[in-house]
Amino acid sequence: MRLVLPRGAGPLAVKAALFITVMCCALAALLGVLVHVSVTNQTVGQARDTALARLGEATRAYEAGDPLRRGAGVDPPGLPERLRELAVSGRRGTMAAEDGGRPTMWAAGPATGGRALAVRVDHTQGQRTIDGLDGAIVWSSALAIGATLLVGVFAVTRVTRRLHTTARVARRISAGDLDARVDDPRAQDPTRPQDEVASVAAALDSMASSLQGKLLAEQRFTADVAHELRTPLTGLHAAAELLPPGRPTELVRDRVAALRTLTEDLLEISRLESGRELLEVDPEALGALAGRVVRAFGTDTRVGVVRDARVETDRRRLERVLGNLVANAHRHGRAPVVLTVDGPVITVRDHGDGYPEYLLVHGPQRFRTEGGSKGHGLGLTIALGQAEVLGARLAFTNPPDGGALATLTLPQQP
Repeated sequence: MRLVLPRGAGPLAVKAALFITVMCCALAALLGVLVHVSVTNQTVGQARDTALARLGEATRAYEAGDPLRRGAGVDPPGLPERLRELAVSGRRGTMAAEDGGRPTMWAAGPATGGRALAVRVDHTQGQRTIDGLDGAIVWSSALAIGATLLVGVFAVTRVTRRLHTTARVARRISAGDLDARVDDPRAQDPTRPQDEVASVAAALDSMASSLQGKLLAEQRFTADVAHELRTPLTGLHAAAELLPPGRPTELVRDRVAALRTLTEDLLEISRLESGRELLEVDPEALGALAGRVVRAFGTDTRVGVVRDARVETDRRRLERVLGNLVANAHRHGRAPVVLTVDGPVITVRDHGDGYPEYLLVHGPQRFRTEGGSKGHGLGLTIALGQAEVLGARLAFTNPPDGGALATLTLPQQP
C-alpha cells in the first residue's frame, strides 16, 4: 500500500502517518492471529472429536468381528507413521495430514497383532473454512488499516496545517511584518475547546501585538524627541552664527551641525519605520547618478561603470543610499574606495578591516559597538531602510582578500 500525503505535509505528518500505519498493522496482525488461532483450534478440535468418535465405533465393530465402515481399516495406506507407532504402543491419538492431496484428520488406536486400527475423516471443509477466514482477516485488516490511516492522516494534516500557518506567521513577524496574525478560529472562539495549537497561536498573536505596541511607542518616542530637538537646535545654530570668528566658535558650530545631522537622521529613521514613505519614480542613468553622488561628497572615490543601466527609481532616495555607503566606507574603511555600476547592481568597496561580525549576521544596528571599536552610527541603518523603500536588496560582505563590500541590487525593470 502506497501512502500519499497531502501537499505541504511536513516531517511531523509523515512520522504520524508512519506511526498510525505501524500501529494499525500491529493491531490487525495481533487480532488476526488471535482469531485465526481460535477458529483453527475450534475447527480442528471438532474434526478430532469426530475422528475419535468414529474410531470408537470402528473399535467396537472390530472387537465384535463386524465389518468396518468406509474410511476405517487396519494399517490402512496413507496412515502417518508417527500416528501408527503411537497406536501400536497401545495409545490412541489423532493427526491432521494430507491423504491423496486432500486434508484429512486421522484417528488411530491399537489392534491385535501389533497393528493399528485407524479411521480417516475428510477435513476439506474445515480447511476451507480456515483458509476463507484467513483471507477475510487479510482483506478486512487491509480495509481497516486504510480507513484508519485516511482518517488519521486527515486529522494529523489539519493539526500540521495549523502549525505551518503559525510558523509562517512567526517568520513574517521576524521579517518585520508586525501586522501578521495567526487568527486561529479556536483561539478566537471561547466556546470551542482549546488545544495546544490554539494556545501557541494565541500566544504568538499576543506576543506580536505586544511587540508591535512597544515598537510603535519607541518610534513615537524617537520621532517626538527628534522633533522637539529641532526648535532649540535651530536657535542654537542661529546663536552660533553670531559668535565672533575663532577656534571656539568653529568647535561650537561643528558640534551644533553634528547634532542637527543626528536629529535629522533620527527623524528619517522614524519615517522609514512608519512604513508610509512614498516613492517619486523617474528614469535615471545609474552611471551618471553614481558620478553625481561622488562629486557631491567631495571624496576621493573611484567610479567604475562596467555596464550602465537606466532604471525607474527614486533619485533622491538612491542618492541617499549611495551617499551613506560611500561616507561609511571613507569613515570606517581605508582607501581606495571604489563605487562600481554593473547594470542594476551597484557595489561600494573599501580596503579596510571589513564589517564587524555582528553587522554581517544581524545587519546594521543603531550606534552598536563591539570590542571598544567605533560604531557605525545611523548611516547604514538609513541606507538599508531607504533600499527597502526602493524595493532593492542591500547586502554586506567581507571579501576574502580584505576590505568591506556593500552590494545594492535594484529591482529588475519590466
